[in-house]
Parts: sequence; C-alpha cells; structure tokens
Amino acid sequence: MRAGDLTDRIVIEHRGPTRSPSGQPVPGDWAPFVTLWADVRHLSGTAAIKAGAETSTVQASMRIRRRTDVDASMRVQFAGTVYKIKAALPGADRTFVDLVCEVTK
Repeated sequence: MRAGDLTDRIVIEHRGPTRSPSGQPVPGDWAPFVTLWADVRHLSGTAAIKAGAETSTVQASMRIRRRTDVDASMRVQFAGTVYKIKAALPGADRTFVDLVCEVTK
C-alpha cells in the first residue's frame, strides 16, 4: 500500500469503560481509540421517508493500513461526521483493511 493514497485523517473511537455507583463495569461514552491516515471513498447516498420524517443514509469505504484491533463495535469520526463501522474487511494481500461504514441522518 502506497502512503500517498492515505490522504484523509480519521479518528476511530470505541466505548470507553465506566463504572456504576456499585463499581460494576457499564458501557460508557465514546472515547478516541486511534487516529489514522485513510483513503475515504463515499460509495452512495440514499434518501427516504420513514415514519413521516425524511432520512438519508451515506455509505463509505475507508481503507487503512492493516490492523487487527478494529472491529464493527467501533465508529469513525471524519470531517465532522460520525460513521458506524458495519464491517472490517481485510485485503487480499493483507496490507490493508477496508472499513465499511454508514451514517444515517
């Protein structure tokens, strides 16, 4: 993978652990996990009316260098927008990972 292809800065976030008043671990707010260079490609966008309100969905593919610690329980912040990671797909030559992402507004 050429470094020149990775021109977009993204922040991958995960749920930060917090504790309840009794000391039990509970899912917490989103916390930064890692900041990376990526190649962000917006694949499609759709608009629909659901329950009387207009919604739009944008799908994107974000290619990053190979990592094994990124999964679908995380999310990505890019250009002021939060994307949910739907899948982390390793490349055939194992030099990169494509993050299949989606944002719904």
